[in-house]
Amino acid sequence: MTGKIIKGIAGFYYIHIPEKGIFECKARGVFRNKNIKPLIGDNVEIDILENEDMKGNILEILPRTNSLIRPTVANVDQAVIVFAVNNPKPNFNLLDKFLIMAERQNIDVIICFNKLDTLCEEEVKKIEEAYVKTGYRVILTSAKQDIGIKLLKESLYNKTTVFAGPSGVGKSSILNEIQSEEKLETGEISNKIKRGKHTTRHATLLAFHKDSYVVDTPGFSSLCIEDIEKEQLKQYFIEFDKYEDSCRFYGCNHISEPNCAVKDAVNNGDISDTRYESYKLLYNELKDIRRW
Repeated sequence: MTGKIIKGIAGFYYIHIPEKGIFECKARGVFRNKNIKPLIGDNVEIDILENEDMKGNILEILPRTNSLIRPTVANVDQAVIVFAVNNPKPNFNLLDKFLIMAERQNIDVIICFNKLDTLCEEEVKKIEEAYVKTGYRVILTSAKQDIGIKLLKESLYNKTTVFAGPSGVGKSSILNEIQSEEKLETGEISNKIKRGKHTTRHATLLAFHKDSYVVDTPGFSSLCIEDIEKEQLKQYFIEFDKYEDSCRFYGCNHISEPNCAVKDAVNNGDISDTRYESYKLLYNELKDIRRW
């Protein structure tokens, strides 16, 4: 049978097989010999040893489309990056770092601005428009008032989705709403692991529908992107791309160069000045790091 690893604890892996349940499996020694470690999110083939007790062995790890380090999870289809419109006020520089991380992994992104009920409509519109112009999908939500949750949930079906964002923006509240109707009962995992002091090594995938998984991540107050060269940064600001060929200089960094089409687009309102200011800030951060 083929299933997905949703949890790994002390050498045991819990495989969710839609319409069958969760099987407790061990990885074959051949994986250790080849230095291959199963990851949460891996699609695997298993050999069932005990049908009644739902136990088996992992025979093969199917090819991965991608893998993240933090959280350690494979085969992510998309990321939902959650920020509050207020309380706390959005840190756009941090949001852009999240977007850069997703771009580097070729992961589709949904930007979710939560706590819609805490700010006036005019201010919310300004925040929304700044990122709608990027080309990313933007969904406005209020977990407290159940606004936008249905639309967000519909975007998660048949995908493995990572939720990310700083602390206090309401990720847990949104996830609770998403799982309120259809929730995979994971109590059977708890019963299986009562065999001493086990420690969780990885994040856990939550299956809220038969082929729909979400994984929460810890809140972040900062992210490091210092391994990017400053000249590479522009490629992660995807709205710059269509203007690149119109810049006067090949390889324009859109900072101090004359006749820059990206800066013209900012002045014309076609590119968000919020995003452009964030780009300049990050560019100078990377420049200072290299100088240091």
